Amino acid sequence: MFAKGQTIAQLMEQLAPKHYAVEGDKIGLQLGTLNKPIHKVLVALDVTNEVVDEAISEGADLIVAHHAIIFRPLAKIDTSTPAGRLYEKLIKNDIAVYIAHTNLDVTDGGINDWMADLLGIVPEGRGCLEEVHTDKLYKLVVFVPQTHEEQVQQAIWHAGAGTIGHYDCCSFVIEGTGTFRPGEGTSPFIGHQGKLEKVKEVRIETIVPHSVHRAVVQAMLKAHPYEEVAYDLYPVDLMGRSFGLGRVGKLEQPTTLGELVDRVKNAFEVPFVRVVGDLSAPVRKLAVLGGSGAKYVRHAKFSGADVIVTGDIDYHTAHDALADGMMIIDPGHNVEKIMKQRVADWLTAQLTERKSTTQVIASSLSTEPFQFM
Repeated sequence: MFAKGQTIAQLMEQLAPKHYAVEGDKIGLQLGTLNKPIHKVLVALDVTNEVVDEAISEGADLIVAHHAIIFRPLAKIDTSTPAGRLYEKLIKNDIAVYIAHTNLDVTDGGINDWMADLLGIVPEGRGCLEEVHTDKLYKLVVFVPQTHEEQVQQAIWHAGAGTIGHYDCCSFVIEGTGTFRPGEGTSPFIGHQGKLEKVKEVRIETIVPHSVHRAVVQAMLKAHPYEEVAYDLYPVDLMGRSFGLGRVGKLEQPTTLGELVDRVKNAFEVPFVRVVGDLSAPVRKLAVLGGSGAKYVRHAKFSGADVIVTGDIDYHTAHDALADGMMIIDPGHNVEKIMKQRVADWLTAQLTERKSTTQVIASSLSTEPFQFM
């Protein structure tokens, strides 16, 4: 059974929730429709004319990409222009385009974490360079018969509830007596219509992040034995985890700038990088940011990083960094290509779990616009 386009979008929004995106970022469905079965998904960094030809050749009817094809409102679609011809080709071949951009950068297990992993930044203590989103917290209170306490707890924990800092499975349970009288037309799990029932129940309280609150409630309702579940979900005056752009942290093993240059070239399969700093200087703490990171060099310096690995560094930013004692490795914007295979693998695993026959492949084309001579 082929997955619907809406299902693919929902899966992508599990990996990279939309509310993680920077304000104004162009994400989600940009062209076509998701209201159709998807036979094959092509995952690409950019949607170029050549990538669309690849999608047509592969029989893909959905492209999941990192960089948007529509950046601002369109006054018209002129098919004599390169952009207009691109849109025309996509529409004529019934290929939809879905974008995951800064939300894929920000999310746990997204582009910036993949960069950090490849370069050896330890996960413990890893932080971000600029906060974009902080999860609001809710308190979930649900009343459950004692016989189903563990079943409901396990369900809500598995869905993402009950995490406080580095602790998970956090909850508080109070025993008590629940009363209810099933009305006409009910099918009570316990008791009989028209008869007042008193049941030994427990009150389970736990913390739920906003980002997963719908999934937690759905999991709780599914695991609960009652047809009418008594529960409360209310905001609390506490903030949860923060999510942001870039990553910064200590390296597994200290190195030098020169050795790190070689590591970057190998990790991202780039022939050349631009470097600011003394190649023999020690590096213990590293910052990374996929895409254009010139405006985040000061953030990296403030975080205590010795080096930032990012793209599109301009001349004056490089001079300012050199004067400030901040080192830079610029491997180019295109290193975000690491998202292609990783997103394809993640979607494949999710669809396989759902017994879907939809195929997902990574684009084999390079969309690097520069030639290195």
